[in-house]
Amino acid sequence: MSNKSQTKAKVLDAAELLFAEHGFAETSLREITARAEVNLASVNYHFGSKKSLIEAVFDRFMESFTNQLITEMAELDKNSEQVTVNQVLGTLVKPLIYIDEIRPNGSSVFMKLLGRAYAETQGHIRRFAMERYSHVLARFTRLLHKASPSLSPAEMFWRLHFMLGSFIFTLAGHEALQEISESDFNQAVTVEQIINRLIPFLSAGFDSNEAPAKIMSAGEA
Repeated sequence: MSNKSQTKAKVLDAAELLFAEHGFAETSLREITARAEVNLASVNYHFGSKKSLIEAVFDRFMESFTNQLITEMAELDKNSEQVTVNQVLGTLVKPLIYIDEIRPNGSSVFMKLLGRAYAETQGHIRRFAMERYSHVLARFTRLLHKASPSLSPAEMFWRLHFMLGSFIFTLAGHEALQEISESDFNQAVTVEQIINRLIPFLSAGFDSNEAPAKIMSAGEA
């Protein structure tokens, strides 16, 4: 790896951890350069701006994750006439485990970043992700619709986002769950085992036939 590539990788490594730990707005470029042990000019040279650096951090995770996810979805599509929500969610397992293999604690950091992006209303990240990876989300949503064809587009939207929120929250804090499981129940669990416990729970919620509770207007309250 060239010196320029090493410097770029060091900045990305430092930025992803600081963004995940402290958020995007609260993390300055100076904190990132201090952690990466590079000068500010290096960040400007490789990324141009903090906004571009945030997008580059996401892109590094998303590219690895989506490449694996596309393979898993294609395999499911090819081998299954009828699919279940459980099977569709199962396509996420190997891509997330792969991220852990290529980045230390990668799935947790990735989920924390996704959580931060939503909580801090980073609209440019959503636009960037949709421009580059909307085809992946569209294919995943199509598989979910194939598994639950009776859901309306609006209901699909809500259930998908509730499901993703649970996924992000659980994996972002998986270290705490592992510690509790070991200390309270004497059970050591891997990230893969946590995901495999989570999928049936999410599938049951997504597949539920129960209608949403009626939302009352101010006049009805």
